[in-house]
Amino acid sequence: MPRSTVPHRAVSPRPQRAGAVRRIAAGLAALLTIPLAACTGTPGPGPASATASASPTSAAPSAVFNFGTASQPLGLDPAVVSDIESYRITRQVLEGLVGVDQTTGQPTPLLATEWTTSEDGRTYTFKLRNGVTFQDGTAFDAAAVCTNFDRWFNFSEALRQQAPGTTFKGVFKAHADQASLSIYKGCAAAAPDNVTIELTQPFTGFLQALTLPAFAISSPQALAARNADELNQTRDGQAVSAYGLHPVGTGPYTFSSWDPGTITLSSNKDYWGDKGQIGTINFVTYDHTQTRMQALLDGKIDAYDAVTVGNFDQLVKRGQQIVQRDPFSVMYLGMNQEVPILKDLKVRQAIEMALDKDTLIRRFFIDNTAQATQFVPAKLSGFNNNAPALGHNPDKAKELLAEAGYQGEELKFYYPLNVTRPYLPTPEKVYAEISKQLTAVGLNIKPVPVEWSEGYLQKVTSPGDHALHLLGWNGSYADPDNFVGPLFGENTGEFGYQDPQVFSKIARARGLPDGKERTEEYQTINAQIAATVPAVPIAFPISALALSDRVLKYPASPVLNEVFTKVELKP
Repeated sequence: MPRSTVPHRAVSPRPQRAGAVRRIAAGLAALLTIPLAACTGTPGPGPASATASASPTSAAPSAVFNFGTASQPLGLDPAVVSDIESYRITRQVLEGLVGVDQTTGQPTPLLATEWTTSEDGRTYTFKLRNGVTFQDGTAFDAAAVCTNFDRWFNFSEALRQQAPGTTFKGVFKAHADQASLSIYKGCAAAAPDNVTIELTQPFTGFLQALTLPAFAISSPQALAARNADELNQTRDGQAVSAYGLHPVGTGPYTFSSWDPGTITLSSNKDYWGDKGQIGTINFVTYDHTQTRMQALLDGKIDAYDAVTVGNFDQLVKRGQQIVQRDPFSVMYLGMNQEVPILKDLKVRQAIEMALDKDTLIRRFFIDNTAQATQFVPAKLSGFNNNAPALGHNPDKAKELLAEAGYQGEELKFYYPLNVTRPYLPTPEKVYAEISKQLTAVGLNIKPVPVEWSEGYLQKVTSPGDHALHLLGWNGSYADPDNFVGPLFGENTGEFGYQDPQVFSKIARARGLPDGKERTEEYQTINAQIAATVPAVPIAFPISALALSDRVLKYPASPVLNEVFTKVELKP
């Protein structure tokens, strides 16, 4: 995507923290965020020839790396989950056809070494990497690719209801039971190392979308042996398949075990690429920010994600390394128009005007987090600098509620407990402040706290009684469709949003070639979404990781494409 010429707006940094940052241990400069270009690369038709991968290291990896996570994954089959902690782990085990270049953001060869696109933009032919095997010993080939694509296309409605985190529909618009509506047409294995994927219409972001963890290629043998499409088991209250408890891919790490609070991966001795230094990864869950920080200070873990404002200064004072990611997510207050009172635009506008975003960002987000007035980050084309924003106006909010005839109807406000997301570092505190601001203009708020591990994500993205909820969206590839498409491209249980005109415009824009017309179409879409207020974007958060002195380099990525073969440790 061409980079937007609109500057990224940010709140002023607190001087004392900026000074403290300069005192972080030597070497931090090399660890800071990757360039903005990492989010804004424009995909071409594909590399002209295969890009050589790094040579595998001669010595077997032996280091142990302990990483602190904010929650348990919801499952380890990336095709049916979409949470950050699940993807963090499956990125190590499974690979897709296309990867992401760490410095340009462009699609780069992974399991496919090169590709070509037909003139009509509907047929993609991939040359596959030779000599690659899945971790169960079966060969990776074109038939395996088609098995995976056809599996995703044929997901049953029953499975989709069990697993609302499936990504296929958000990208390809429909499954086999509504084939006429789907962008996916079919997959054909022309030869063991040559596969063709056909679309029903052009989709400009197709190669970018293939970088999503959801489209990583699993072993067909493992999918069948572990009944991947039968979510007949549970893990921490989540419905999973046997395969979702033991994924098998081609990646640099193999799944070893999933014990209470810890998931262990081991280096894949037969991996085709660079194996790096790390022989064992332990993902250890600490669902409280203070316990994660203390585990790092005590030497129990080597790194952890989702540093909060409260921990930031403490880590700086201790001289710990902090890596900040380029902002590529949006945190928002969701509203469900299936709740009758929220069908009224004036009520939704009043909710937006009740929110003091500056206070929320200053108190609960890392410095240089930008205020959001739309759902597409400023670094992407399609960002609309003139999108309507009502601003913070409590008095006007009260007037609108009176005009709407609001009579104190109860609004159930869902928020998660005991979790930290890169886009939502302290949800309980954010909820408390937002609830206070909404109550101040006369809204009747009923708190509904839900443990993240007890299905919060499914509850607020499925049809239900949630009037308001806290959530966010972490961008996975550099295209505005990745933000507006999944959230507002169709009616969902999350928002109950019905705007056929916006749905139609999003469907059209995703097929337009890169250029002025596509940019202007997304700017129009952003303006229409902002004007109808189906949700209130609050912030484009800066997220950060904390590292021990043992870590020399960590591959920070705004799209969280962080594979641990690229972690460098002190000898």
